[in-house]
Amino acid sequence: MSFSSLVSDITYRDSEREEQRSQLSRARSYASTAATSVSITGDISSQLHGGYSHPLARAWQAERQLTKSMLIYPLFISDNPDDETIIPSLPGQKRWGLNKLVSLLTPLVAKGLRSVILFGVPTAPNAKDALGTAADDPKGPVTLAIRLLRKRFPSLYIVADVCLCEYTSHGHCGILRDDGSLNNALSVERISDVAIAYAEAGAHCVAPSDMNDGRIRAIKLKLIESGIAHQVLLMSYSAKFSGCLYGPFRDAAGSSPSFGDRRCYQLPPGGRGLARRAIVRDIKEGADVIMVKPASQFLDIISDAKELGKDMPVAAYQVSGEYAMIHAAANAGVFDLKTMAFEATEGILRAGATIVVSYFTPQFLDWLSS
Repeated sequence: MSFSSLVSDITYRDSEREEQRSQLSRARSYASTAATSVSITGDISSQLHGGYSHPLARAWQAERQLTKSMLIYPLFISDNPDDETIIPSLPGQKRWGLNKLVSLLTPLVAKGLRSVILFGVPTAPNAKDALGTAADDPKGPVTLAIRLLRKRFPSLYIVADVCLCEYTSHGHCGILRDDGSLNNALSVERISDVAIAYAEAGAHCVAPSDMNDGRIRAIKLKLIESGIAHQVLLMSYSAKFSGCLYGPFRDAAGSSPSFGDRRCYQLPPGGRGLARRAIVRDIKEGADVIMVKPASQFLDIISDAKELGKDMPVAAYQVSGEYAMIHAAANAGVFDLKTMAFEATEGILRAGATIVVSYFTPQFLDWLSS
């Protein structure tokens, strides 16, 4: 190659590299101009991925994150002291006798269990009658369990469900008239007496689930008269809906009605306005916490409860049927049990609840630790 040809070739290559640099520069300029254009037009707000690309950043996006202190674990307390009966329709749950409670709860409390809610299950012959007199028997399962747990687990917060359905021979949540309808006045008088008995036994919280009109006011007045209103929280099942999701619970508690149903005193599933009225009523009557039950099918009601009770804690009960459905679907391979348990509970929190009554509580104690 001649010297002139070599010079010409080098000049061409330099020119080619210069063109490449020019193209790269133009590309960078275009990208910069495009980014500036996005910023100017306001479309930059659509860029969201960076805000949740990291697991911790995803956690920051939640208004409420599930913690152990939010959870209440439901326990079925039998009048048979040595009872430990599996409940087939409620996976992993049992009826527990008094002699089994300490061994059950010791590891759970060590893992961070903060609260339980107690449901009595009378199994002895002739334990049930038309007035539910066993409900506040000083030697009944709930009263004895409250005293035991207060002594053995001083840091455990004890909620006592207050109802008559487990104790009545007819399985309804109050005292009946001769025609089989609910006598609201007598039911409220009886329910409020049971609530006071549990409070005086040492329950930190009484939670009437009967849905009789006016029972919150009656209980609050009796707590005041007894001189213990300052130390007992009143948590109302304010929006408790009728429906088919209570089946496993009724198997566990033996509380199925012997005739009819509870549609005349539990709320109709479509009654959003009625639920709002019930919530407002219970707030005015002195409830300290309002509860919605069931949870997952009534997220709009949980949201309403948070709106209506802006300054109050809102509880949601993920009921037995919800829990059983999640287990059944997980067992069928539809989804992972842990993943769905979290997703369902996070939906409840997102709707506005700050307290969750959940049969998943023992698993959550492990999952939240890991």
